[in-house]
Amino acid sequence: MDTKTLLKKVRAIEIKTRRLSDHVFGGEYHSTFKGRGMTFSEVRGYQYGDDIRAIDWNVTARYNEPFVKVFEEERELTLMLMVDVSQSEHYGTQDQFKGEMLTEIAATLAFSALQNNDKIGLILFTDQIELFIPPKKGKSHVLRVIRELLEFKPQGKKTDIGAAFKYLTSVMKKKAIVFVLSDFISAPFLSPLRIAARKHDVTGIRVYDQSEAALPNLGMVEMLDRETGVRRLVHTGSKSVRHNHHLAYQKRVAEFHEAFSKVGAGTIDCSLQESYVRKLLGYFKNRA
Repeated sequence: MDTKTLLKKVRAIEIKTRRLSDHVFGGEYHSTFKGRGMTFSEVRGYQYGDDIRAIDWNVTARYNEPFVKVFEEERELTLMLMVDVSQSEHYGTQDQFKGEMLTEIAATLAFSALQNNDKIGLILFTDQIELFIPPKKGKSHVLRVIRELLEFKPQGKKTDIGAAFKYLTSVMKKKAIVFVLSDFISAPFLSPLRIAARKHDVTGIRVYDQSEAALPNLGMVEMLDRETGVRRLVHTGSKSVRHNHHLAYQKRVAEFHEAFSKVGAGTIDCSLQESYVRKLLGYFKNRA
């Protein structure tokens, strides 16, 4: 991708996702993810209903009338985006690939964090760690994150979410808000997820195409596994083949939800055929 084309794509993503983060998600993001504590702001006169434990006795004694301490939430947080860039993300049956939606969601979350003056970091992974951008503040940093999401060429093709969680635990020593964006076509990852969730606030966002759930009856079809490069003929006219495919898909989805539920982490499912805006907004409101 040449520089001019890349800049156009970055700008297009920025315009679309920043509008969403400014007008839709800004307040929801702020109310959903709480700060690390409370910091002293000022003192003011006591008002009926104030907690007596907040009374500043030194100031009260000095002025011979009650004053209370006012605290503000310490808002600065760290947002870590873990984004799957394996070959299975280059799939989609309509106007968009899974990887393109993952990029838009990641950019929207990044701009929401930027609006709240939080740090943003990025981990791109396949079956190995492809890229780590340490958390940092600022618009230029967010635009760098978006550029990498658009332009980065991974070495690996397969997916290992467990390895990505192990890496997260090794590099992030302080608590972070972590969003894992993937189709979650991966080997089991419960154990490293559990370790990561003890320290971090973790949410898994599963992006999928509705066609993945059921094979259409098209007779004999040659299919390509993008992660292994294996081609095989599949008899989609067979009821048992279609049934077993559907069962395998349901099993994978159930394992995704079960793993995150066991460790107290959140999940979002979003197909390419629906609005990720509604899904994110609903998730934020339910958590707030």
